[in-house]
Amino acid sequence: MAAHVERIVIVGGGVGGVSTAAALRAGGYDGELTLVDAGEFPYDRPPLSKEFLAGAKDFEQLALQRPEWYDEQKVRLVNPATVTALRADRAGVELADGTFLPADRVVLAVGGEAARPPIPGGDDPRVHVLRTAEDAERLRSALLPGARILVVGAGLIGAEVASTARALGCEVVLADPAAPPLAGAVGEQVAAWLHGVHAERGVTTVRAGVESFTATASGLQARLSGEEHPRVFDAAVLGVGMVPQTALARAAGLEVYGGIVVDEGQSTSNPAVLAVGDPVRRRCDGVLLPRAEHWEAAQLDGRRAAATVLGTPAPAPTASWFWTDRHGLHVEAVGEPAAAETLVVRGVLGVPPFAAFGLRGHIVVGAVAVDDPTSVRAARRMIDRATTVDPGRLADPSADLRRMLRG
Repeated sequence: MAAHVERIVIVGGGVGGVSTAAALRAGGYDGELTLVDAGEFPYDRPPLSKEFLAGAKDFEQLALQRPEWYDEQKVRLVNPATVTALRADRAGVELADGTFLPADRVVLAVGGEAARPPIPGGDDPRVHVLRTAEDAERLRSALLPGARILVVGAGLIGAEVASTARALGCEVVLADPAAPPLAGAVGEQVAAWLHGVHAERGVTTVRAGVESFTATASGLQARLSGEEHPRVFDAAVLGVGMVPQTALARAAGLEVYGGIVVDEGQSTSNPAVLAVGDPVRRRCDGVLLPRAEHWEAAQLDGRRAAATVLGTPAPAPTASWFWTDRHGLHVEAVGEPAAAETLVVRGVLGVPPFAAFGLRGHIVVGAVAVDDPTSVRAARRMIDRATTVDPGRLADPSADLRRMLRG
């Protein structure tokens, strides 16, 4: 274990922060461990646009850990509390109430905020974002049967909100200038089919951005790019990305460049401070990678950070993975499907369950599966091992993927 690490403070109770705490204890760390969180308790965010927004889950069901877990793991949970300063000169963090928490190591798991582009009229209370449980509760009150809802942005959050709103009986317009949305994440063919499902389920899709909002007697008027006349809605949702929380890092003099810059072990430019989760940009072999704003990426960051503190080997690298649920379909993606030269479909594209494997030569570099998690798990191992595959066998649903993994 690294020397002189008797006290660790983790700032932020999302999946990155909680995963760091769990990995530290699992790895044998027995020093003081404090988790500072601004909320009522650390909770999971993926359900916010789905089960929680729909009212199928209550707030307590979002908890990342059972309440007693923190006592069992000897994790001091300080909440609700806000960290206002990272004091490298005094080795610790300062809270809004003036409390100072000393630490030998600080882990920033500070997350981000929902992006709010400077759209004229965008400060109208009927223009929503979705990042917190409070955001979801406010939005839920607007999703009444028959309500006219505009969703701006057809990425993961926007598509999930559109699906949930439609299931609740809303009249939904989903606007995005990209054609098709998510092509960079899942490849053009799968992205085009996924986006087309919205229309099949009664969502109106428009290739446009929003230029302005105006409050009128009849509702919230939205002017979409390329359209002559504005449309009127009861509410709008901006699902256009995330802004990383970097204020604490900047004020403490840490390197920030489009996110908090860390090395392969999650250490920032100050070795006493580590950072994990959505606001992080990792530098590998001198190259700054894009932020990985997904649930599992934050979890793996936490494990790497714990390994750095403990002085133990980091988890083996693995292909990136994410999932999304929309219109009753479970979609998983792994690796880099958009980087493929050829697409091999196992089953029939658009007829779930199916999987689409992206290949460069005879090597799998990415995959997307709909209602077929087994294929994604196999694809991940193929990517990690750079397994050579026969495209014909890969396309055959009767062929055993486990045998392909053995070569």
